Amino acid sequence: MGEWLGADVEITTTGMAHGGYAVARLDGRVIFVADALPDETVIARVTDDSKASFWWADTVSVVSPSAHRVPHIWAEADVSRDLGRRVGGADFGHIELAHQRTLKRDILEDSLKRFGKVDAATLSLVLGQVESMPGDDDVNGLGWRTRVRLHVDDKGRVGPLARKSHDVIHVSELPLASAGINSIAPLSETYGAEGLVDVLSPSVGDPRLIIGNQKPTVIRERVGTREFRVDDNGFWQVHREAPAVLSETVAAAIDRDRFDPVAYNLDLYGGVGLLAASLADVGGPSTRITSVEANERATEHAGENLAEWVGAFAETGKVEGWLSNLDNRATPAERARLSAATVILDPPRTGAGREVMALLTRIAPAQIVYVACDPVALGRDVAFAQAAGYRLSKLRAMDMFPHTHHSEAVATLVRETQ
Repeated sequence: MGEWLGADVEITTTGMAHGGYAVARLDGRVIFVADALPDETVIARVTDDSKASFWWADTVSVVSPSAHRVPHIWAEADVSRDLGRRVGGADFGHIELAHQRTLKRDILEDSLKRFGKVDAATLSLVLGQVESMPGDDDVNGLGWRTRVRLHVDDKGRVGPLARKSHDVIHVSELPLASAGINSIAPLSETYGAEGLVDVLSPSVGDPRLIIGNQKPTVIRERVGTREFRVDDNGFWQVHREAPAVLSETVAAAIDRDRFDPVAYNLDLYGGVGLLAASLADVGGPSTRITSVEANERATEHAGENLAEWVGAFAETGKVEGWLSNLDNRATPAERARLSAATVILDPPRTGAGREVMALLTRIAPAQIVYVACDPVALGRDVAFAQAAGYRLSKLRAMDMFPHTHHSEAVATLVRETQ
């Protein structure tokens, strides 16, 4: 190995893999190719040939384009630029928007089959299309980001990073960002020291900059008629429509026949309480729900945001440790309430994982509503749940990250066995 590194080769792609890479074969091995899409012939430069079973490459030029290739929505990310000067963050920007969703659906289906062990009959019942977000089709999937992180290099220049690099790239615009962000993003300015500049445009109040490690301030985000308190540097859904759509989707994902408002309901990785509020809206004023979040500031805000429900609580803790303590200390009465519970599970991109799924299925809630931003992690965790007696009963997939390889899915897992 090593003889192919840096070589430019002509290859033809055959499919799309998770992570935004087209799939081809070179010298008998699978090669994952950036900036390509299925059914193209490209000149690609091998960037990593250290693995025995698969390699990595970047597209240098396109010999025979796919019918679904379009001019990149971000000039600074286009395949015509030198490899080291292509900005990251829009790795599907060269693909027709509707076809991006077709590819994302295919990847979700493959992940649930291969990693989730979900049978074809179940998938045919629950898996539809990856849905567009409200308004996105009218603007070709642009202008949706309400939060953007920029970087400052050693010369004080501000911009996003090059793909797979720490180099700051000067750009003239941020096409995926909202108008508010583009109105204040300091793309032509310089700063005195290396660091970060976060730009955000909340739904309440004016756009703002967060420079370096500046102390957080509290902002408000409006979802429907309700407002949520959140730190300006804290986590909030990035797509302008995501908070409302996710709230509606989680509410619809709850199996009402299995839902008990006064059970020991949980919102794990609960953030500032957005999805806990969605569940509590379904259950009404008597709803009992505990939100668990590792970030102490987010937990404080969750307590404030859920104050209208007297049975809502917010606790700080890592989910695996909190569940372990619950499993060890739960009384018979609490276990009965847990067995009737609905659990919202909204883990980070890496998913909940074996330990959390084992603890969760051991306390055996009636249903789990799993919010996932990674199809492979979702598939793996669905397999853990199925092995513990749960069934995938509902699934909705949404294109919350247009022009990137990411998507969002909400799955309902119902307990079939004790």
